[in-house]
Amino acid sequence: MEQKRYYVCPVCGNIIESEYATKAQVMCCGQPMKLLEAKTADFATEKHVPYVEKVDGGVIVKVGKETAHPMEPDHYIVFIEILADGVYMKKYLNPGDKPEAFFKTDAKDIVAWEMCNKHYLWKS
Repeated sequence: MEQKRYYVCPVCGNIIESEYATKAQVMCCGQPMKLLEAKTADFATEKHVPYVEKVDGGVIVKVGKETAHPMEPDHYIVFIEILADGVYMKKYLNPGDKPEAFFKTDAKDIVAWEMCNKHYLWKS
């Protein structure tokens, strides 16, 4: 299964999601949108990298292992998404929420992403 694509507008900051590859240029505000590449880092010290914890009945994905990601109105996690044995699952978050999400799954192969409103896309 192909990974979803996310694009950001360089003018207004609008972010869109695309489930299909396209050769067409994605546009917003009269400008080409920039394809977001998921960033990764050492999950033990980086507060943006999502990590997956298996628990009874599913998994919890937390953003920030040593230090939880802030969830303030000006800096927060917009959503956490997983691809679990070929099935996408997503949870949207709001400022004030914990930077984590529970997903009911018994999948063996799980990849997680999160979208930060300031620092964009991160992958486990």
